[in-house]
Formats: sequence, structure tokens, C-alpha cells
Amino acid sequence: MRNTIATQPLFDFSAPGRRATRFPAAEVPEAALADLIPAGALAVELLPLPELAEVDIVRHFVNLSTLNMCVDTHFYPLGSCTMKYNPKRHERLSKLSGIVDLHPHATEDDSQGMLAILFEMQQMLAEIAGLPAVSLQPAAGAQGEFTALLTAAAYFQDRGEKRTKVLFPSSAHGTNPASAALAGFDCVQLPPTNTGFVDLGQLKAELDESTAVFMVTNPNTLGLFEKEIVTISKMLHDVGGLVYIDGANMNAIVGVTRPGDFGGDMMHYNVHKTFTGPHGAGGPGAGPIAVRDFLGDYLPGPVIEKKETPTGARYSLVTPKKSIGRVRSFFGNVGILLRGAFYLRTLGAAGVREMTEQAILNANYMKARLQGVLPVPQGDLCMHEFVASAKTLKDESGVTAMDIAKRLLDYGFHAPTVYFPLVVPEALMIEPTETESKLTMDAFIEAIKEIVVEDPELLHEAPHTTSVRRPDEVGAARNPVFCNTSCGPT
Repeated sequence: MRNTIATQPLFDFSAPGRRATRFPAAEVPEAALADLIPAGALAVELLPLPELAEVDIVRHFVNLSTLNMCVDTHFYPLGSCTMKYNPKRHERLSKLSGIVDLHPHATEDDSQGMLAILFEMQQMLAEIAGLPAVSLQPAAGAQGEFTALLTAAAYFQDRGEKRTKVLFPSSAHGTNPASAALAGFDCVQLPPTNTGFVDLGQLKAELDESTAVFMVTNPNTLGLFEKEIVTISKMLHDVGGLVYIDGANMNAIVGVTRPGDFGGDMMHYNVHKTFTGPHGAGGPGAGPIAVRDFLGDYLPGPVIEKKETPTGARYSLVTPKKSIGRVRSFFGNVGILLRGAFYLRTLGAAGVREMTEQAILNANYMKARLQGVLPVPQGDLCMHEFVASAKTLKDESGVTAMDIAKRLLDYGFHAPTVYFPLVVPEALMIEPTETESKLTMDAFIEAIKEIVVEDPELLHEAPHTTSVRRPDEVGAARNPVFCNTSCGPT
């Protein structure tokens, strides 16, 4: 049933003169390109692009898409990524003509409806975080981290304080130290602990007047809530530092507790994760940040303000008076922000809390049923995800976490996150989210149970049913090949 012709490189079925569209004759006088475009912007020769009919293009990409996995087709327990189902209602709402037809350069007068939705999104995010000042600008979680750290740097500079260090636990997402380094800070990683929690003694040893920010994910990447987070926050505040909450795992606490209430000063959201915007393949995303009131003046602009006038509410784009400047064009990644706003309006406060409770219940159900098959080294109970270890299985039979992940593809399941966090050997991080049924989770659990007793040689060669099996991912990243030799000159 597979169309193996359509999935070949487009150049392989290119033919001179083949077109998807034929344009009518121009109705204006022709002019030489050199008269219209500066010479420095003109190409020396035409790009070697394939010549194809529309049906060739459509069949190529549709058939390629059927070779891939996505949330609409498969269970996707990718830990720390919150691959929950994206409701189609919010997709439809985000594509209403009054939204998609609004030009990015439209005036404030012509954008009042859009600004009203985005202002409400600011307010909802502020309430959920317990942090009153919000910027919707960052286009991803990592950019949200970076933006918040730039905001903190501007705050300290304005106060005349020279603070150079950003601290983070060993279980942190890799973007934490990357964002800190990019923002000009020195990175200090705390040593790993057996419990998976922050060691207060280790933290205290690193705290001094040069400490700017402690970045912590809560719940952490082991799926555990930092029970000493209030004490941790006080320790930072006592030396004049700030606490940054990595919001990657907000799906475990939304509607139950708030970062601002347990001491956080700044945080980012992953709207494309927690609030069901579609994501994958590097985007799209939205990583708005929420901060305490004393940091609000340093946020990137513009932010949206609401004023009551004799004719009703008026929404304006305003730049905070000590703003670090723009980090994104226009209002941010509006398409994802809108989907998040519609999701929050659909659920309401009670529904958001239920979302969180169901995510926690699903994760603990799966953890309990898999505990005897793949041990979970840290925590009796987890939050929205848990990290199992295949170390014992590897020691006994040579079967690795990667073998299990690849074999799951043959069973029709996307693999969990593997080998992260680094503090767990042969880690498999599993996050079912709240959208999966018991039927789906049970099928996944049974697949794991079958896989761990299969022939190790069969597992070493898995997957056996996919069009691509075990690519050299490091080699592909370092020496990418973007097309085959039929592409012509490169």
C-alpha cells in the first residue's frame, strides 16, 4: 500500500517544464530585473530547484507524513515534553478570519480584538503563576529563560550590584546553563544527589553576594516536587538573589500551587506544552515569562495594557520604562498563544486543576505498574512524569534503554525520553499526560513487559518495521547531507 515513488527525493521525478501553476501574461510593462533589484541582491544563476506538478508535491509530503509519528496518530510518552493531545476546537478558533486575516502591521485601532485576547492571556498567565507582570514575547521556553535572565541582569545592573553567578541542580534541563551563559553569567552546577532533590548544604556553600539567580525546575526532571522549595527561595532572597522557576513541568502544578507562592521570582511557560499548542520538530512554540512586580519595568516590550474609556475598554501596546528591548517581532508567537488562551477559557479554573490532577494520576498509575519491570530509583510517588532505569536489565542481558525505545516503535508507540536526566543510568523518562486513556496506558505497559523478555539480539537490531532504523544521529548533526547527488551543484 506504500507509495514508494512519491517518497523518493523530489529531484528524482523532476522534469523540465513541469509546473504546479502557470501564471497569466503580465498586465504591466516588462522591466529588466537589473532595473528593479540592486545588482548585489541578484543571483548569478538560477537555483537548481526541482520542477514538479502540484500532485507530485502533495503526494510527496503527504506520504512522508504517514511515515512519521505524531500525537494525532500515536501515544507519545516523551518525558518532560508534555505531548498531550491538541484539541481541534482550539485549532478551529485560532483560524477564524478575524484572527488569521489581521495584518501584523495593523494599527492599534484595527487590532483591538486581538489585543483584547492577548491581554486576557497575560492576565491568566499572571494569575496561574502568582507573578503579576507578564511578557508574551519569547517564542520558546529556552528563549523565555534567556529573556528572564536578561531581565534579572538589567535589574541588578540598575541597582548597581555586580552579580555574576547562576546556580542550577545537576538534574536541570540543558537549556538552563546555556541560557545563563548566553546572558553573560558564570554557570555553577550543584553536585547530583541520591534523593533527586536539591541538597540545601550544597546550595548554601555556593551562595554569596555574587549569586544572581538559582534556576530550578519544579517539579524537577525526575518528576518530584522540591519539598524544600520555600526554604530554597528564602536562602536565595537572604543573599539578594532571585529564584527562577523553569516552567517546563507546569503541567504538574497548574491550578494546584503557584511558583510565586512558593518563592519564585521569575518563570517561563511552555504554552505549546502545558496549554496544548501543537509542537515538535523544533517548533512552533511560545515561552512567555511572568515575573514579580519589581521586575516588571525591565520586561521586553511591548506589553499590552488596558484602560477604561468613555467608549469602553481600550488596549494599547506599551514599552516598560526600563525595558531590555524586544526579543521577538510583533506580539510574540501569536498562533500558539491564541491556542493556549482558548484552551484556558475552555477549561476554566476548575478544569485546569482537574487537568493537573489527571496528569499526576496517570503518571503514578503507570509508575506503579512498571515498577517491577523497570525500577524507578527516586521517589515513592511522582508528579506528572517518572524516570525508570534499565540499568539492571543492561547489566543482566545487555539490553539498553535505547534498545527498549527503538523496539517500542515496532509496537506502535513513540519512545519515552531516554538518557535524561543524566543522574539516572539508562534513563527512560515517561510522561503520559492527562489526555491518555487507561486502555492506551495499559497497552503501553504490556508492550514494555513483552519487550524486556524478548531476545536481546532482536532488540539490539530494533526497530524492524520503520523506513529508517538507527541513523547516525551524531554524524547527521555534524555532517548533514541535505540532498542526494541529483540535486546538482551545491
